[in-house]
This record gives sequence, structure tokens and C-alpha cells, in this order.
Amino acid sequence: MHMLLAFISLFVNGFGVYLTIQANIGASPWDVLNLGIAKTTGILYGNASVAVSVLILVIDIFLREPIGVAMFIDAVTVGKAVDFFNWLSPVPPCRSLWTGVPVMLAGLVVLAYTQFTYMAASLGCGPRDTLLVGLAKRLKKLPIGLVSIMLLGTATLTGWLLGGPVGVGTLLSAFGAGPIMQLAFRTVRFDATKIAHQRLRDSAKVILNTFPGKRRTEKKEETP
Repeated sequence: MHMLLAFISLFVNGFGVYLTIQANIGASPWDVLNLGIAKTTGILYGNASVAVSVLILVIDIFLREPIGVAMFIDAVTVGKAVDFFNWLSPVPPCRSLWTGVPVMLAGLVVLAYTQFTYMAASLGCGPRDTLLVGLAKRLKKLPIGLVSIMLLGTATLTGWLLGGPVGVGTLLSAFGAGPIMQLAFRTVRFDATKIAHQRLRDSAKVILNTFPGKRRTEKKEETP
């Protein structure tokens, strides 16, 4: 049930990402990178997003950070959801700042609330959030806010060099996503710090315990 909640949340999260891109006033830092890779290589946005997510996931594993099953769901679902909405095309690209800013803000609101439902599933953080925490642990002399700026700055610069769109929307996303998420969490009285995320091995145990054969074996062992 928690995996289904995580999947649905991340799929709708992809719609939020889609809106921030369709705002057409500059993408969020990580999407500048994804779009830059997509533009340079000619692949779909979703494939570029999956490639970046998998690379970050490998770095997270190398850093020996906690890995949850939701990290794998995140790595694939969000990017391919954006591809789906690009194919469906429910919102045309905005043609002015006056229409782009509201669409960008709407996308950030969708991202904030889906972040809540995704985190409530308690199956682990996303690859990028885990990377941020992992780097912050190793750069102890630097505040996590500065580490975040450095990480987002690197993603933005690399994406811009590859042809990714940078603009007002990039600044709105970089500096507005956090406060909007905090406000969204407050409206639903959600404290992310109190969530105990399930690790990958624990998720595997839950999945194995759902098999009928496994349950029958356990019952036999319990019978005197």
C-alpha cells in the first residue's frame, strides 16, 4: 500500500515538474540539467532524468547513505511521468512572464503537496535529497544551506552549458520551492523530521512476507 502511495505521489509530482517546464520562464536547477542533456543528446526528458537519477543513486550508494525502495521508484517515475504529460500536452507552453509565473508557482505547489504524500509513505528520500544529506555530512564545516546552493549551482551551470533553459523560473524554483513546501506541510500539519523511513532491506522483508507460501511456512513453524 505504501509503495502504491509513493508511486501515485511521484507520478503526480511529475505533473508538477511538467508545469514548471511549461511555464517557459526557466526551469528548476535539476531540470535545467535534465533538459540540457535531453537537448544535447536528442533523448526524451524522462530518459535524461532517469539517467541523472541513476547516477546520483550510484553516488548515494558509494557514500553509504540509507537506501529506500522509494529512491528507485523516484528515479524512474517522475521523469517518465513528465514524458507522459508532454505527450498528453494538457498545458501549452506559456508565452509571457505574466502567464509563466502563475504556472510555475502552481507547479511548485503540486510538488510541495506530492512531496508530503511521498514522504508520508516513509519508504526513503529521493536520490537528490539523499545526496545533499550525504555531502553535508562530509562537508561538516559548511552549513547544509550552502551545500545545497553549491549542488544546485553545479547542476544549473552544467545544464546551462548543455543548452538548458535558465531564467526567472530558475530563481523562483531555487528560492521559492523551500518556503512553499514548508507552507504546504504546515497546512496539513506534517512534520517531516518525525518520519522514520523504511530501508531497502526492510521493504524487501515486507514484500517477501506478502507471499502466500511464506505466510503458510510461518504458520507451520508456529504450530506446536
